[in-house]
Amino acid sequence: MQDTSTKKTLLGTVGGGTPMTLSPSSSGTTGKQAVMKSTNFEFLRKNPDWQPLADLGGFAESYTRPDPVAAVVKLRSFAEVMVGWIYDSLLLPKPFRATFNDLLVNDAFQAVAPRVVLAKLHAVRKKGNRAAHGETTDAQTSLWLLKESFDLGCWLFLSYGGGSKSELPTYTEPPKDAAVTITPAMKRAYLEKIAAQEAQMQQLLAELEATRAKAREAEGTVAELHARQEALAAGTQAADVLSFDEATTRRLIIDATLGEAGWKVGKNKASTAEVRQELEIPHQPTASEKGYADYALFGEDDKPLAVVEAKKTAVDPEAGRTQAKIYADGLEKQYGVRPFIYYTNGYDIWF
Repeated sequence: MQDTSTKKTLLGTVGGGTPMTLSPSSSGTTGKQAVMKSTNFEFLRKNPDWQPLADLGGFAESYTRPDPVAAVVKLRSFAEVMVGWIYDSLLLPKPFRATFNDLLVNDAFQAVAPRVVLAKLHAVRKKGNRAAHGETTDAQTSLWLLKESFDLGCWLFLSYGGGSKSELPTYTEPPKDAAVTITPAMKRAYLEKIAAQEAQMQQLLAELEATRAKAREAEGTVAELHARQEALAAGTQAADVLSFDEATTRRLIIDATLGEAGWKVGKNKASTAEVRQELEIPHQPTASEKGYADYALFGEDDKPLAVVEAKKTAVDPEAGRTQAKIYADGLEKQYGVRPFIYYTNGYDIWF
């Protein structure tokens, strides 16, 4: 059987690859004072292992409006710590010296996480990376990612915490005029807490690997596979119970991906000269002979370079391919050029 006391000492990694560990004496047990109280994430403290998640959520809330870049970086740490905990909890094999992206695209993790959850994690990762590398971020983006992170916390709570939907709080957006003031002493206390744990890291990593080896030897790969299959079933059920707004997540991920590629994307489906959203296209096989492409990318000559169709993760990608091709046909008839065709669920991209 697995030594759970050892497993609980390692929570995962935080942004920038800085290891975060929890000693048994600082695991956030009942009566332990929170580093940063939050409005939306306090339910995570019901599990002692998740105290840092509640703290990171609290920091992100307080930074959301006054310092959106710091908020997004904190949320990336939140997501990475959460994924690290799942890896350790399920004894998932990790890629060697894995980055956060490596952990998400790893087959072992994808086998236990529903697609909509993966999409949310990638959204936080992508924007968090860009913020950490100096890109400016506005409050609207940080507010979006705060809600996505809250959704991820709810999913974790239902999937692995034995909780019910009735125990979850209703999400509350941080008010515009009442941002929490982060004092230097509070930030220093949090950083000192992490620094004090650094000395234990190597020993805890070695203990964890030894525990994993014993667990595998005792339980066997069949038992591990069964546990992961149960985890996927529980995670999928939790996502269904929470009725995630996948359409919004998908749309914002596509916006972020286009932005990373250098395209100027308007917010809230607003069109720009380069990226036109919900573009009306003629010559379509409909009663009105019109259709509306999710995205059409235009060049400096005001002619279409590409059409991008967005589809739900649960939808066969072939449906997106067919729809995108029909839009490309219409644009070719209208402009006399054939645009490239992309279709995506926000997570996978087909060309």
